[in-house]
Amino acid sequence: MAPKAISAKELNENNKPNSDVVLGLQKQVANAFILYLNYKHYHWQTFGPLFRDLHLLFDEFAGEVYVTIDEMAERVRMIGQNPVSRIEEFQKTATIKSAKDSSDMREMIREADENALTVIREMRAAIKTADEADDPGTADVLTRFVQIHEKHEWWLRDILEKRDGLTT
Repeated sequence: MAPKAISAKELNENNKPNSDVVLGLQKQVANAFILYLNYKHYHWQTFGPLFRDLHLLFDEFAGEVYVTIDEMAERVRMIGQNPVSRIEEFQKTATIKSAKDSSDMREMIREADENALTVIREMRAAIKTADEADDPGTADVLTRFVQIHEKHEWWLRDILEKRDGLTT
């Protein structure tokens, strides 16, 4: 016997604007936008002996985060809601704050690492929420994108290491 066809209304009936799945996605759309801007800030403010490497790294991170924004926002639309899309909404919804005005490269890298850890924790929680809500599409989007932030955090964490990498 073939499974019963499901209507769009039935598919999205649990995805009210304040549902946990929608709120989790909205938060990550907003966070991604703020992270993108923060990475561009660090890219433009980089200086010192590691200038070239950090300048390129932060630009690479910005690009990788930027491409996630549209897909997450479209996922919000797919499940029946409107994504956050205005600066005021990003600031209100995001748990990541705008980059601090710092003249210390290590502090900028530490801030970026802390932001990555926050996003990783929140995305993992949102993946569980989507799984529990029987929403594999949202879980898949977030599962793919959390890996980007995990890679960023790994690299930032290693940059912050005080060892020289040559000794054990």
